[in-house]
Amino acid sequence: MIMEEKIARINELYKKSKTMEGLNEAEKEEQAQLRREYIEAVKKNLQGQLNNIDIKNPDGSIENLGEKHGNKK
Repeated sequence: MIMEEKIARINELYKKSKTMEGLNEAEKEEQAQLRREYIEAVKKNLQGQLNNIDIKNPDGSIENLGEKHGNKK
């Protein structure tokens, strides 16, 4: 499943949860799993962006924050 499909499914389950019918146990577990996957993807994306930030020091040298903090491989 690509991310857009997962987001669409998360939204579909959310809308269903707000109806009179609600979610059954299997759907609640699916919703929780999809939300965890989405959060992990967002965290991974943010970490990748932060690891690629370069800072120019007052002495003119360039320092990569990912390398500085040991997160960049």
